[in-house]
Amino acid sequence: MKEWISKAFGSTKQYTMWDFALLKVCLFSMGILFGVYFGDFFLSYLSIVWIIFIASYVYIMYKTFGKHLKNRR
Repeated sequence: MKEWISKAFGSTKQYTMWDFALLKVCLFSMGILFGVYFGDFFLSYLSIVWIIFIASYVYIMYKTFGKHLKNRR
């Protein structure tokens, strides 16, 4: 399993901006499909989904921008 993960990370190092854009479009459309097919299920867990979204968003924004601001000082 570790070897497979290493190969996957190695191949993503060769991604272009367009490859990442297509990956995001793919994941976004998958999220929409989940919302369409499992809408009733997720409505009962809406607050949990919001908490997961906000926590992951804050983490990604910190990883993206926060580290760069620390390195400037």
